[in-house]
Amino acid sequence: MPGQNYSTISEFILSGFSACPQQLLPILFLLYLLMFLFTLLGNLLIMATVWIERRLHTPMYLFLCALSISEILFTVAITPRMLADLLFTHRSITFVACAIQMFFSFMFGFTHSFLLMVMGYDRYVAICHPLRYNMLISPRGCAHLVAWTWAGGSVMGMMVTMIVFHLTFCGSNVIHHFLCHVLSLLKLACENKTSSVIMGVMLVCVTALIGCLFLIILSYVFIVAAILRIPSAEGRHKTFSTCVSHLTVVVTHYSFASFIYLKPKGLHSMYSDALMATTYTVFTPFLSPIIFSLRNKELKNAINKNFCRRFCPLSS
Repeated sequence: MPGQNYSTISEFILSGFSACPQQLLPILFLLYLLMFLFTLLGNLLIMATVWIERRLHTPMYLFLCALSISEILFTVAITPRMLADLLFTHRSITFVACAIQMFFSFMFGFTHSFLLMVMGYDRYVAICHPLRYNMLISPRGCAHLVAWTWAGGSVMGMMVTMIVFHLTFCGSNVIHHFLCHVLSLLKLACENKTSSVIMGVMLVCVTALIGCLFLIILSYVFIVAAILRIPSAEGRHKTFSTCVSHLTVVVTHYSFASFIYLKPKGLHSMYSDALMATTYTVFTPFLSPIIFSLRNKELKNAINKNFCRRFCPLSS
């Protein structure tokens, strides 16, 4: 077209940490590396404990294992690349690698949200319909629910990635983020319809996430109503304790996500934006196994029985 000079972009530059003071990069690298390793080990510990302890072979802990897998994969899709960028000055990523990273980050991120929703439904059935629990949450039905969450995450990841990378990118190839962030990437698109694409992507993502949150809240409305009908304080406390770890993770997950994506624009530097984004991509997955290990008494006791007493006999 006359007056336009579109060149095909074969790679992008991730500049999320380029504004960071150089003396802080090794400290951030060490901090995020330790959090990354703890996230992997914590989730693997949860999965191993559930596998070893036969009394944990229940739908609730199967959902927890699926959640741990999604967190491991979400972290692996983002953090290693971020750690490499903290060490090296060459921060380029190919066009294909950028699309792959976006797909997997969205896939595992949405799978995580869908699993939290399913876990809320599991707690609702267990507390509000205990006599029908084995029928409504059967092993077969449980496997189907997990499969649907992964299928839903895959569809969401594919949908967003295809919408974004169907566009033409021209001019600057610098992504002002430490990953292939969808909004940062859309700013590099050439088409006049970019604003409508941004609205479409936001509508798809927000509808899915708000839908999950709404169903989780609805589940807990019925759960709280059922708990308040329990006559004894001990019974109410014991029943609610089965929900505390899940509820804490939900609050943490959506609080950090809201903090990142709903913050006012233009009030922060690129460096501070990158640091705030790590609270959702690194810090939230880091907290999740801690919350489940400490707030779930049954899981905590199983970890102590199978690992702590075996490897640290003096502490027992």
